[in-house]
Amino acid sequence: MSLLAIDIGSSRCKAVVFALAGEILAQHSCVYTPEFPAPSHAEMDPAVFWQAVCVCSQAASRDLSDPVRALCLSSHGETFVPVNERFEAIAPAILNQDNRATEEAAWLEKICERKRLFEITGLVAHSMYPVPKILWLRNHRPDIFASSVRFLTVIGYVLSRLGLPPYVDYSLASRYLAFDVRQRRWSEEILAAAEINAECLPVPVSAGTIAGKLEGSNASQLGLSAGTIVVMGGHDQPCGALGVGATGPGRVADSMGTYECLLAASDQPSLTAAALAASLNSYCHVVPDKFVTLAYFPSGIMVKWFHDLLYGEALAENVDAQHGHPSDGEALHYAWLERDAPAGPTGLCITPNLIGTCNPDFNPNARGIISGLSANTTRRHIYKGILEGLACEMSQMTDIMATVVGEFRDIYVTGGGSQSALGLQLRAALSGRRLHLMECPEAVCLGGAILAGVACGEYGSLQEGVDLVVRDVSVISPDNAIAASYGPQAGRYHDLRSACTARTGA
Repeated sequence: MSLLAIDIGSSRCKAVVFALAGEILAQHSCVYTPEFPAPSHAEMDPAVFWQAVCVCSQAASRDLSDPVRALCLSSHGETFVPVNERFEAIAPAILNQDNRATEEAAWLEKICERKRLFEITGLVAHSMYPVPKILWLRNHRPDIFASSVRFLTVIGYVLSRLGLPPYVDYSLASRYLAFDVRQRRWSEEILAAAEINAECLPVPVSAGTIAGKLEGSNASQLGLSAGTIVVMGGHDQPCGALGVGATGPGRVADSMGTYECLLAASDQPSLTAAALAASLNSYCHVVPDKFVTLAYFPSGIMVKWFHDLLYGEALAENVDAQHGHPSDGEALHYAWLERDAPAGPTGLCITPNLIGTCNPDFNPNARGIISGLSANTTRRHIYKGILEGLACEMSQMTDIMATVVGEFRDIYVTGGGSQSALGLQLRAALSGRRLHLMECPEAVCLGGAILAGVACGEYGSLQEGVDLVVRDVSVISPDNAIAASYGPQAGRYHDLRSACTARTGA
């Protein structure tokens, strides 16, 4: 028997079939492009997500010698689909990157108060979340708001297309900005303040819950056998954390994609004053009774920008925007740039904030800066300077996380950025942490496969599944000499970033 995990990203869907021992048997992915119908708007026809799931599932499960026993669905967060009483989409999906609801987010923070909102949800108000956008629909598109019976996650929409209940797991429910992460239910206090009925939100269940079994034409559309179990996954970051073994206190994951996200697992959410000051996210894990705390920053987006600037966008079309996996041609370019990178610090200070900063200030007006250019600067200097800047950002995130969740020495890394040996060396040196490179590059799908394996009885527990399939292949230890050589440049970097944030009105 095998396990199929499908991760629905904001620009790519990926299906991976795993053997019970964790080996990848087959995989397939599809890309799609968001639509931007107006300034600050980002949308997608929900049918695009559905078609991508069908295509990926059919391709990945074709000609398997070990048939798929269970399917698990994971997804990016915040995107939602307005549906009618028959769960048919009545408007485009509003994507997480959509920024139309800034006024509604500010209004919600005002009426609920920032501290109280954080104490309930583990989030700070932002226009990325569904509730401010639902309020925007009420204010600006009352026709859609009045016709919407539910506002489903992407997973919920796919489940409804499969004839299954459109549940939401606790981790994705946490991304609505109205979920009580301690009580694991929709917050009556927030919904009453926003005048939103809880019935218009999906029913929350634990990740790993069996949503049902595939029957008839629904099974054939996915290329799977009737009776295949469908299992609730969750938000991609907690699923990826499970895929690197971050199931409880003491294990920290680093997903190095378009955004680089550090995640610490814990027994309780981090809802302290320090966590609020740093605008950390702390919410439900896909592991029962556990929580995750996140800090993140733009990462792969800066590397991709520089690549496209040098080589054009043609070879970048196959990049996985969710996890940063490059095409063969692009990977070759990165190898060229890294192979002859200059020794020692470049003297450049390059911030990756092309579309604003994330933790701790979340300033959408901040922009990237390149400081220290000279007539002798080459493309390899700039490439290494970008990696140095990302290492400085990562070091700052680890310090912020340690202040809130407690000190840690080891970080388990995955994603496109983990393919850069130089980038890993710099991150380890500047953060002072050991980086464990994982054997499986598809941590999100591996986490989904573990959830599927437990749900169908192949693994006795999540920990048993982790012990069986999660493996690291190497450890990059911090080099004290490298760290010392970067002392002055790292100091200048942090001064520059702070000055940039202050100038742009954080």
